[in-house]
Amino acid sequence: MLYLLEPLHPTVHTQRGATATLPCVLRALPHNYRVKWSKVEPANYRENIIIITNGLYHKNYGPLSPRVRLRHSHRYDASLTISDVALEDEGRYRCQLVNGLEDESISLTLHLEGEVGLHPRGVRREGNPRLEWSNGRYKFNYHEAKRACEQQDSRLATYQQLYKAWTEGLDWCNAGWILDGTVHYPIIHSREPCGGRLLLPGVRTYGARDKQKDRFDAFCFTSALQVSPSPAAHPDWLFLGRVLTCAVPSPSPGRVYFIRGHLNFKEAGQACRNHGAAIAKVGQLYSAWKFSQLDRCDGGWLEDGSVRYPITTPRERCGGLPDPGVRSFGFPSKEMRTYGTYCFVGK
Repeated sequence: MLYLLEPLHPTVHTQRGATATLPCVLRALPHNYRVKWSKVEPANYRENIIIITNGLYHKNYGPLSPRVRLRHSHRYDASLTISDVALEDEGRYRCQLVNGLEDESISLTLHLEGEVGLHPRGVRREGNPRLEWSNGRYKFNYHEAKRACEQQDSRLATYQQLYKAWTEGLDWCNAGWILDGTVHYPIIHSREPCGGRLLLPGVRTYGARDKQKDRFDAFCFTSALQVSPSPAAHPDWLFLGRVLTCAVPSPSPGRVYFIRGHLNFKEAGQACRNHGAAIAKVGQLYSAWKFSQLDRCDGGWLEDGSVRYPITTPRERCGGLPDPGVRSFGFPSKEMRTYGTYCFVGK
């Protein structure tokens, strides 16, 4: 290329709430040039324009507009800076030099560290590698699956996120939607109920399906919560006090904590609100377990009406399963007064 430098690292790793910069540097400034940044959306394969500049002036476009700017550390620098990175910001970006017939472009990927899970009613039973379901399975068309993930502080996973989760041990027999509208299920241990023993392990696919008519489950992705040191400890609260990123912190950090008690679902929500918080969502609890090593043996209500508890160090009296994870008691009657609640305060 004549004008654009190839990026040294085409993938930029970050976490939710951080500030990330995608590098784009010119080696020379042609006459009457423009630089256009765009994002490729896997759900519709379109490129959405983010910002256009001619070196002197710039204009922002689309939903990213309030959170993006040009770094412009020198006259050849057209790098894009995204503040308060959100789940939907992950993906492929393009920096294009528009210069008559000599257009050039580079592609970069913004990658969020996170966790993939099947939404949201799976309960892993001891000694059983498949999921048992309390309210049935294959309930969502594509649009319902997308909303279901968003309601639990997550979003539909990309294929790359699902594949990475499979390499790290994700093994589900249930097929689920991902962001590009295709349907897959990841298998580590081949077995009869999941396609048979003769098929090799892998991320198996049903391909693209009808987004309105076909119904499957949903693979959701959530990224780390930004957390801050807790105030003076309350005896019934478990705070997560570890800062999860070296980037510029969010001005409104979040944390998850537990309130003990024998609460029904309505009382659990009120208990959180009494402390200026909200009852935690499934994705928020998974983030706290995955990235802050939240470990607690107590079942607590969550926003979707389920009761779960996060285990980092497996032990006999906390479910007895050999692997870490977020355990589930399923969806008990909301009138039952047996559990405490997990609360989330922050963004």
